[in-house]
Amino acid sequence: MEKVAVQRPERIQVEAVDSAEWRLLLPSIFDGPTNMAVDEVIADSVRDGASLPTLRFYGWNPPCLSLGRSQPWDVADFDRCAALGWDVVRRPTGGRAVLHIDELTYSVAAPESEPRVKGGVLESYRRLSAALYNGLHAMGIIPERALPYYADRGASGPACFDGPSDYEVTIAQRKLIGSAQQRRTGVVLQHGSLPLYGDVTRVRLGLRFDTEGQRAALENRLRWRATTLSEALGGRVATLDEAAAVLRQGFEQTLAITFVESELTSAEKERVIEIRAEKYANDAWTRYK
Repeated sequence: MEKVAVQRPERIQVEAVDSAEWRLLLPSIFDGPTNMAVDEVIADSVRDGASLPTLRFYGWNPPCLSLGRSQPWDVADFDRCAALGWDVVRRPTGGRAVLHIDELTYSVAAPESEPRVKGGVLESYRRLSAALYNGLHAMGIIPERALPYYADRGASGPACFDGPSDYEVTIAQRKLIGSAQQRRTGVVLQHGSLPLYGDVTRVRLGLRFDTEGQRAALENRLRWRATTLSEALGGRVATLDEAAAVLRQGFEQTLAITFVESELTSAEKERVIEIRAEKYANDAWTRYK
């Protein structure tokens, strides 16, 4: 039988923009409150013109359940999370709960006037997701731009990876990268989570349900609706640095960015300590109503 060649999708093209210089923060690993404080401080610094637009990559230790900015705090089971050794934090960005474990996280902070994040939320999401798509494409896998589906699933559950939105990156219609955004006066902050390997259903263990049947139902949905980079690569596990490198390439080539590898400034580091204590490690923020 004659073999039929399978044509891989082409890279996604976006409208041309003038080249720009951004700051790049290479992968670092912190606890949940520190990671969220770092991203808020970077966004403030970018807004104030003290730092270049910034792409940051990072991991989490210990594992952390993060809640969306407006998500009810009591979707998290704080006792279960403590028993598992997980942090619980509230993100400055929107969306639903994410378990940050065995993953690469990215954040983008840019002025509202930056052409790569201009326009509405969905427009900027789609532009940034093209960079993510093209980075993964360079690894030899076949990502997809998610289509709106699961219209019959009923009310949205508490977990971010329980189905993609129409701008997110999927593999075989299973969500691979989940993203959320915050737009404040003068600045855009976007977070995204790329699970590298492991059980994508583990988030269920840190959430609160009325019955164990509801927990089992979420587990079943996540097995069909979410995936990891390792699964997409046929079982090979990519390191944090490798995954960051391909996503960096996607941003460089798709959005005409030249990155300057750097670190937080001394002023930013000092502010991170303050914001962490005042906000992200403060139960009043995590559990606010």
